[in-house]
Amino acid sequence: MTQLLFLGNLGAQEIILIAFVVLLLFGGKKIPELMKGIGKGIRSFKEGVNGIEKDINDAVSEDEKKDK
Repeated sequence: MTQLLFLGNLGAQEIILIAFVVLLLFGGKKIPELMKGIGKGIRSFKEGVNGIEKDINDAVSEDEKKDK
């Protein structure tokens, strides 16, 4: 049986209990908004990482052109 690394030794009962507590804390209407916000945050992070990688690649290619 494959386990997800971040879940550790959680079983089905523990996951259901956690989901129930989250539902009680945030309510049914807030959970989609919360997930949407998390998705936007992850997308923004990935765009930032891609931008940094592009800047590094551009700098390396400029250095290679200068060396020639």
